[in-house]
Amino acid sequence: MKRIAVIGLGYVGLPLALAFGEKYLTVGFDISEKRIHDLRKGLDFTNEVDPMLLKRLNATENSDTGVVFTSNIEELREVDFFIVTVPTPVDNYHRPDLSYVISASEIVGKVLNVGDCVVYESTGYPGMTEEICVPALESTSSLRFNKDFFVGYSPERVNPGDKEHAINRVIKVVSGSTPEVALMVKEVYDSIVEVGTYMTSSIRVAEAAKVIENTQRDINIAFVNELYKIFRLMDIDTHEVLEAASTKWNFMPFKPGLVGGHCIGVDPYYLAQKAQEIGYHPELILAGRRVNDGMGDYYAHEIVREMIQNDIPVKGAKVLILGITFKENCPDIRNTKVVDLIYRLRSFGCDVAVYDPWADPKEVAESYQISSSSDKPKEVYDYTVLAVAHHDFKDYPKIDFSIKRMPTR
Repeated sequence: MKRIAVIGLGYVGLPLALAFGEKYLTVGFDISEKRIHDLRKGLDFTNEVDPMLLKRLNATENSDTGVVFTSNIEELREVDFFIVTVPTPVDNYHRPDLSYVISASEIVGKVLNVGDCVVYESTGYPGMTEEICVPALESTSSLRFNKDFFVGYSPERVNPGDKEHAINRVIKVVSGSTPEVALMVKEVYDSIVEVGTYMTSSIRVAEAAKVIENTQRDINIAFVNELYKIFRLMDIDTHEVLEAASTKWNFMPFKPGLVGGHCIGVDPYYLAQKAQEIGYHPELILAGRRVNDGMGDYYAHEIVREMIQNDIPVKGAKVLILGITFKENCPDIRNTKVVDLIYRLRSFGCDVAVYDPWADPKEVAESYQISSSSDKPKEVYDYTVLAVAHHDFKDYPKIDFSIKRMPTR
């Protein structure tokens, strides 16, 4: 069996490392010494793994299975099968930021040996692995691609906060830079994925499959967001409409709301940029992005409109926002679009408070310069907005991302 290392121990990498650690002695590498320190103590800020499992799989010196958590590159020298799971975000101008995946490739390149294989799970556009990652590996290692080392691509399908669709219960797409490597990558993943793998004919096909999964969801949500705007003008409850339409067997029950996070709100930009580089302007993809990126601003205007209609002075109005993570029952605040709503309400002069028992107030402040609290508020507010449908908010009216005025608890 190959000696495996997982590079990057976030929402994707940690569950994957533990899955392999159940069967093999695995190296879990992250450049954050604090992250490694916490993981060795059994602490995981993502809440993606069982704390008892994390503690049990912390490998000791004589372990045959488990995970060796480290930030020391020297502990990667005995590895011959690397899996890269670092983020691939976009910058403030919606351009793909490949700095993390390039940096991870350079780290791996320093310890790469003849015959090694590097598999990428990070989302990118079709061609990213071979056009961006391979040159970084070659330049750092001085080895030759498909002669001295090989690569593969197996897109992550992690859904933060979703315990039902764990790694071993979701079909894994796999690919390799040669047919033989693809079979080897398949064999490695088959050893931990109970429901099996699906092998594509090339790395580019696997990359394309990943990026369209989330682009499709983005476009469908944009469609429902437009319906929400239309039906609101017609004084029709969109959620009632969707419930009625869902009685047809082939209706897809998407819901309106804010589209953030590290996947749906990001991946379409990777595909769009690549399309434009090859001379095609992706109108539908970018239109969907414009609709979804503008929802925070739209909600803010609707809230202010309702305030005026209810004789609530907008300037100085005390507004409580329930939730700031990018999705429900998850501590992940990356690319959350709730901040767009908050910024716009502040621009109107509202006094905005944020309550989210899942989010780390320090992380929120550092990332967005927004003060938040994980403690239930005791003040009285003029207007309360359910922005994220955490289970913790079950005592509030069930309105699923709506902006109706609610009684303050």
